[in-house]
Amino acid sequence: MSAIADGLFTSVSGRPRLVGARCDGCGAVTFPTQDLCPRCGSDGMITLHLAERGRLWTWTTQTYRPKSPPYAGSGSDPFVPFALGYVELPDGVLVETRLVVDEGEEPRIGAEMELCLVPFPLGGDADDGDVVTTFAFRPVEENR
Repeated sequence: MSAIADGLFTSVSGRPRLVGARCDGCGAVTFPTQDLCPRCGSDGMITLHLAERGRLWTWTTQTYRPKSPPYAGSGSDPFVPFALGYVELPDGVLVETRLVVDEGEEPRIGAEMELCLVPFPLGGDADDGDVVTTFAFRPVEENR
């Protein structure tokens, strides 16, 4: 199993965590990591593990095939619409993410969400049998 891109997420104590950065000068938090602070321009960015949970800020349904790259599916592969949105983490960073919801369910703005890892469907000629993993957020279940 391989990650969709290096440096986006890692495992801490067996749980997935997004890898972000905090500016040593002004405190701005970014995801993904950046070499320079987008707020003050400082190069003092410190790598950190972001919170596992946040609140759904907004969402929509991706109803059309995304352009390639990054989407690797071909025009002959069946495209399945999916939910995507922004999850606001406690430090104020908004993470654009795929949302994992049960079929027939709609995400609820303001709902508590938790980070999870999911397979990324490559499709077409890009599918060499290796399972590629990406991050997503799903609603928190109290009895998990």
